[in-house]
Amino acid sequence: MTHAADTQPQGFEAVLTELESLVDTLEQGELTLEQSLAYFERGIELTRTCRKALDAAEQKVRILTNESPEPFQDHE
Repeated sequence: MTHAADTQPQGFEAVLTELESLVDTLEQGELTLEQSLAYFERGIELTRTCRKALDAAEQKVRILTNESPEPFQDHE
């Protein structure tokens, strides 16, 4: 199992893919307790990374939608 901290920063999709892979491996139930704990810990790290990326994206959307002009209104 590789850790993102050991390599270059990963994009959101790569982090999500790694998280999904960890979950699949954990669900198989073939890991030792120590391995399961390590995978779980890594999953928590990846979840936090995803949450930060989603929060940043949400903030950008809020900034963009608040700064954009209002749509044209029909003045009849």
